[in-house]
Amino acid sequence: MKAKAKIQNQENLFKSRLDQILNNKHPMFVLTNQIDWDFFEKEYGEYYCEDNGRPALPIRLMVGIHYLKSAYNISDEGVVEAFIENGYWQYFCGFEFFQHYFPFDPATLVRWRQRIGSEAMEMLQRELLETAQRMKLLKPSDMHRVTVDTTVQEKAVTFPTDGKLYSKGRELLVEKAQEYDINLRQTYSRLGPRASIMQGRYGRARQYKRAQKEQKKLKNYFGRVLRDVERKLSSGQYPEWDELLSRCHRIFNQKRSDSNKLYSFHAPEVECISKGKVHKKYEFGCKVSVVTTTRDNWVLGVQALHGNPYDGHTLAGAITQAEIMSDGVIDTVFVDRGYRGHDYTGAAEVHLAGKKRISRSLKRWLNRRNAIEPVIGHLKTDNGLDRNYLKGEEGDRINAILAGCGFNFRKVLRAILFVPDFIQDKIAQIGQVIRNIDSGYLVVQMQAV
Repeated sequence: MKAKAKIQNQENLFKSRLDQILNNKHPMFVLTNQIDWDFFEKEYGEYYCEDNGRPALPIRLMVGIHYLKSAYNISDEGVVEAFIENGYWQYFCGFEFFQHYFPFDPATLVRWRQRIGSEAMEMLQRELLETAQRMKLLKPSDMHRVTVDTTVQEKAVTFPTDGKLYSKGRELLVEKAQEYDINLRQTYSRLGPRASIMQGRYGRARQYKRAQKEQKKLKNYFGRVLRDVERKLSSGQYPEWDELLSRCHRIFNQKRSDSNKLYSFHAPEVECISKGKVHKKYEFGCKVSVVTTTRDNWVLGVQALHGNPYDGHTLAGAITQAEIMSDGVIDTVFVDRGYRGHDYTGAAEVHLAGKKRISRSLKRWLNRRNAIEPVIGHLKTDNGLDRNYLKGEEGDRINAILAGCGFNFRKVLRAILFVPDFIQDKIAQIGQVIRNIDSGYLVVQMQAV
């Protein structure tokens, strides 16, 4: 059903309002009154049914929670718990009075992300950029020059080894067989864990022949259980087994030198990507394209890409997304030498790092290209791009977009923190007038502003 506009409660009649308690110069307070919350009501209203089911939670509450979750890199459970302790967060999410109880179950965030999807989630990034422009923090001319680079968003999976995959496959088959009352000839529930432990010990001691022998045992145990399950399953009787059996066969048959290998049972979309790092030779996840403004390092676009594409083939999609998010035309693009041979054919001029015989001005802009590297570092450490816990390819795309939103959100808060006091006073007065209009009070204070 349609989302509620506000959460009303008769018990709040004798309570003090949050806007009377909180500091109206606090960056979170100022930003709350600058975001166009009606924009989300219009964009996300079509995802709700008109007359079916219980009334949904307010859209502003769900949007605000996701802003805070991405900005401070908190889990779904953590952001709900911190919400009760922070009055500024409650005011940001649309509450007029202090809340003493959890507003909803953390699983509601999962269902809301599934309802909205990754394409609509980009509206969070777009509104933040427009808010920054309204506050004169981001100039439209700054969005004409952008820097593009790629990184890896790792998935929340253990480091895949053949022994781990064989052991996990056997455990999943045994667990599902017990669920369907299938009596297996042998489950290897005792020998399997023992072989897995010994393989790790021998590998640590660099006794590789013995470790290889234990790995062979794990594969044999896995293959015997797999064949036993297939013998006792009638063909076509249990279609829900098809996905698990397909992945088990894929794990059992893949070789060391194969391409498109399976690295996880619960996340089959994981890819092995090598970026040439000394400290981390292989990363398991998906490639992410990041677009930032060259001057002030605002994140204009973040895009999760599957299939481990070549960097040059991702340039066109990254620039297109950045132009849609910023409502502008990009004139100049700065990239590293990994984009040699790109297939971009748009109007923007692409400059590769390492060029010789160029003007002094262009050389300075190319030197600014390196500023995207610490931005990617902050996206990973501060905004959750280093390890993705959301499910599937759609979860990869949503997590990447939320990381970009969190980076820009913190950037706006830092900018507001250093705004002069007389400007903050004027913004606070305008915000107070807007709140009085929404609350139905007299609008006499407009004359004072």
